Amino acid sequence: MKSLIILAAGITLVILVASGFTKSTKIAESEGGIQFHKGTWSEALALAKKENKLVFLDISASWCGPCKKLKANTFTDAEVGKYYNSTFINVELDGEKGEGVNLARKYGVRGYPTLLFINPEGEIVQGTAGYHNPKQFLELGQSITKN
Repeated sequence: MKSLIILAAGITLVILVASGFTKSTKIAESEGGIQFHKGTWSEALALAKKENKLVFLDISASWCGPCKKLKANTFTDAEVGKYYNSTFINVELDGEKGEGVNLARKYGVRGYPTLLFINPEGEIVQGTAGYHNPKQFLELGQSITKN
């Protein structure tokens, strides 16, 4: 009986934590973080050409701690989202899954996260790697567009 009560309490705790996580993620997205393109890589390049923008490409991995921190702290920042959404076509891919595997190989990714700014022809304009806080990331994006 005691183990049944502990099991029920554990399941309840998991449900409460999961529902709170989903809610906080949706709130962060609605507050103006970076909105990522949902189509294919070729569609993102075509959109960049049409809108005369660069593509910001985040190549990460599901197990990567700095990638998770970047997604949680930087990509959800309202000021970062406002600038990146108006200036770039934003794409995020897992370098170990789907289209991300070929792009990671093509662009010589050696670690995660890799942050690339790419022109509509698919050529790297500038790139960097690692975690950037919102201020650093905003300054990075602004320095790209000044060139």
